[in-house]
Amino acid sequence: MTQQQQLRRLPWQTSYNGHPRRFGIEIEFSGLELNEVQQLVAEHLSLSGAPSGRYRHKLTGDPAGDWRVELDFQLLTVMGEQKFNTDSLTDTLQASLEALLAAVAKPLVPLELVSPPLPYARLTEVEQLITLLHQAGAKGSSESFRYAFGLQLNPEVPATDASALLHVIQAFVCLHDWLRQRENIDFIRSLTSFIAPYPTAYQLQIMDKDYQPNLAELIDDYLQFNASRNRALDCLPLFLHLDKQRVRAITDDKLIKARPTFHYRLPSCEIHQAEWGLSRAWNGWAEVEMLAAEPERLRRCMAAYRQQLTKAGNNVKPWISEVEQQWLSR
Repeated sequence: MTQQQQLRRLPWQTSYNGHPRRFGIEIEFSGLELNEVQQLVAEHLSLSGAPSGRYRHKLTGDPAGDWRVELDFQLLTVMGEQKFNTDSLTDTLQASLEALLAAVAKPLVPLELVSPPLPYARLTEVEQLITLLHQAGAKGSSESFRYAFGLQLNPEVPATDASALLHVIQAFVCLHDWLRQRENIDFIRSLTSFIAPYPTAYQLQIMDKDYQPNLAELIDDYLQFNASRNRALDCLPLFLHLDKQRVRAITDDKLIKARPTFHYRLPSCEIHQAEWGLSRAWNGWAEVEMLAAEPERLRRCMAAYRQQLTKAGNNVKPWISEVEQQWLSR
């Protein structure tokens, strides 16, 4: 697999805790068996793999933490952790139901490779794994009308104060349309709710030049409009980490896991394409951080984007062109 671009350096090198920043990567794909993926990753990274259920494997031995390979179907992964008594009629019926669900899920539900939080220098290992998975026959989102697979980035936040977090969210909103075009989201995935943009009312609120919330207000305003994981930039894991009680008062979704990261869900996985790699998603996200790191450039970009939002019809093509001409880093 030929990588066309290097992974750009981000403007913030340290995380909120003063340590070098780390980044979690999640890759969804089909075309391979769980055991194949587990073996491939274990051999490449010199890890030990073991099942933690019939649909989930854990790979240990990495100083950064455990890797996971699993079927991205919560119900089945939970069922797959149960042991059946073959002499029990109830267990026999549950085993039959599980087998039926697995047969239905296999052509539709992706496998997911989940990394531990990795330092920037180790992201080349993710690129290498993408190459190996591609060569082994992994299939991405546009390979079939049945697929809607993504590559998700979990960049550790550089700070946890409201202003710093707001600037990243604002920068993402400004660049969202450009990022979506850059990712070339396939038709089927674009129809799903997995990567919905923020509602226009929320965008207008946070684009207001006088909007300066404290952390509690920032979280409350986000929850008012975005009490769902299904956002192109999902901040619920971060806000759950920062204020569990506030978030859990609004949503009890057990799939929301607290972690001090942004959860960038927009990018597609096109691992079956020889030219595809981590760089497209990564370098798009880098533009978000670089805009957020320059408050004056961000302020001007926000003013221009707010005008775009209030135009009749809100045609995104002129804005994408303006982003490319004026608002990307040079």
